[in-house]
Amino acid sequence: MPSTDLLKLDFEPYLEILEAYSTKAKNYVNGYCTKYEPWQLIAWSVLCTLLIVWVYELIFQPESKYTTPSVKVPAPWDTDEHEHTYAHTLYTQTGTNEELLIFNISEWESKYYGSRLYHLFRKREKYIPCIGLWSRFKKKLFKLIRKMPYIGRKIEEQLSKTKKDVVKHMPFLKMDKEYVKTLPAQGLSTAEVLEKLKEYSSMDIFWQEGKASGAVYSGEQKLTELLVQAYGEFAWSNPLHPDIFPGLRKLEAEIVRMACSLFNGGPDSCGCVTSGGTESILMACKAYRDLALEKGIKTPEIVAPQSAHAAFDKAAHYFGMKIVRVAQDKNMEVDVRAMRRAISRNTAMLVCSAPQFPHGVIDPIPEVAKLAVKYKIPFHVDACLGGFLIVFMEKAGYPLKKPFDFRVKGVTSISADTHKYGYAPKGSSVVLYSDEKYRRYQFFVGADWQGGIYASPCIAGSRPGGIIAACWAALMHFGENGYVEATKQIIKTARFLKSELENIKGIFIFGDPQLSVIALGSHDFDIYRLSNMMAAKGWNFNYLQFPKSIHFCITLVHTRKRVAIQFLKDIRESVTQIMKNPKAKTTGMGAIYGMAQATIDRNLVAEISTVFLDSLYSTDPVTQGSQMNGSPKPR
Repeated sequence: MPSTDLLKLDFEPYLEILEAYSTKAKNYVNGYCTKYEPWQLIAWSVLCTLLIVWVYELIFQPESKYTTPSVKVPAPWDTDEHEHTYAHTLYTQTGTNEELLIFNISEWESKYYGSRLYHLFRKREKYIPCIGLWSRFKKKLFKLIRKMPYIGRKIEEQLSKTKKDVVKHMPFLKMDKEYVKTLPAQGLSTAEVLEKLKEYSSMDIFWQEGKASGAVYSGEQKLTELLVQAYGEFAWSNPLHPDIFPGLRKLEAEIVRMACSLFNGGPDSCGCVTSGGTESILMACKAYRDLALEKGIKTPEIVAPQSAHAAFDKAAHYFGMKIVRVAQDKNMEVDVRAMRRAISRNTAMLVCSAPQFPHGVIDPIPEVAKLAVKYKIPFHVDACLGGFLIVFMEKAGYPLKKPFDFRVKGVTSISADTHKYGYAPKGSSVVLYSDEKYRRYQFFVGADWQGGIYASPCIAGSRPGGIIAACWAALMHFGENGYVEATKQIIKTARFLKSELENIKGIFIFGDPQLSVIALGSHDFDIYRLSNMMAAKGWNFNYLQFPKSIHFCITLVHTRKRVAIQFLKDIRESVTQIMKNPKAKTTGMGAIYGMAQATIDRNLVAEISTVFLDSLYSTDPVTQGSQMNGSPKPR
């Protein structure tokens, strides 16, 4: 007798029981409905329908705004090797004859039905939203609360007050000068324009003293003059027109080839010059999204560490992808086992950082690369921050513990900012690929436009040729010897600061930073208080969250005489002062970050953040007051 008939006979008693209960349920519902009028039944039907629609939207409606995604806990069927696991659990091994004991189904049949079950779950999984149901429910709940007459009005009043307070205390808005709001009736002379620009540049904080974290990576006068001259030579050029500017095309191609060589790319390695690290990351994500779509993946996923740059969230938002954030271990490195569990058939790319921005820690790239090879998934290494340090570390006498570049089998792309430790002007970065087959997916081609065939390698169409020329000039001017020497100075300073900071009671360093970023935390006091006190002494730190921390990024500016010594002196004094009253309340910018981290409704945080973005374009005068960090002006 065929197995299907056996299966039918085995299930027949259960089907009869199910039919009996179904009939009983229908009779109960019909009897219950006789108590109500038709209009009442219609009203209940409408309410139930609306409830179903609301629940459906709660679960499946895509997000229109950015929402912090939850870490995904993959189901057992998320990877190829688990496809038949579900089926295998249905049968028991008995000697040499493996059969499903309950239903009398052979092994191959259990695999077949298990596989069908697997694909059914996979088909439904693509509709599951990228954020957790609990997070989505909370968002809906907060949205509903804000619509309540009294409570909503109070929330809006407090939100409006907070926005005004944030704007009032933004230091870059505190200017006594009037804003230019219309074109001058008569054009200014060259001398007048330059004088005005001098006035504007004098508003900058004193980064030349080495008190700013990152931001300016060299600032050396002779290099500045070279970059200005190089930009001037190509100020009117545009790589969109290689037929008109063939020299510029050559410069860009040489930048990419030099970068590929630095990261040990093979003969098929390639890349593009972009406007910065964010665009480099966006381009890699776009390439892998298109590759995934070609493979039939309808909802491509980016699997990235919790510490990976926010540009990956931006890429997911722009390109209709999902980002799956993976937890870190106690050393602030991505948990490789957690990343393995996060991989699914929808995974379009894996991500690691070298180093990551928050804590300056390098992820275990070789271990993740093995996952990329095993599951045939593209693997991107984000080296935007330290790319032009890590490639010179070995020759500078500070070899890294593990390889990080195209020497690692499985690494398919790398992003690195030339405008950081490459010392090129702001607005230049590179995205590199191990093979041209990946870069082709990055390109955009509009073949049917009336204006002709439109093709561009990056997001922008027209791009400033002057930036490309200045980037090339910086690379050629430094040369290998210059970069090795700069790397040596920076790492020497960073290692010195790290060793001294580790001995200061009351603070600790996150992970084991091997490059130029040192992140600080405290078990004794709110670490944001330390940033506030250092700001009062003129120092600029980066605020971090989840967990609360601050970091300082060392550049060539900080290798100047006595900068590191003064930094440590001020840190020690500040920590000593704080430890006298470790439980004191945090004020200023630290309080704002603390409040933001503690706020459950992340939409409120996002809404307040947009105030900052709006304020960047403000031409309204703001009353002078204390600085945003709650401290007096830096000395």
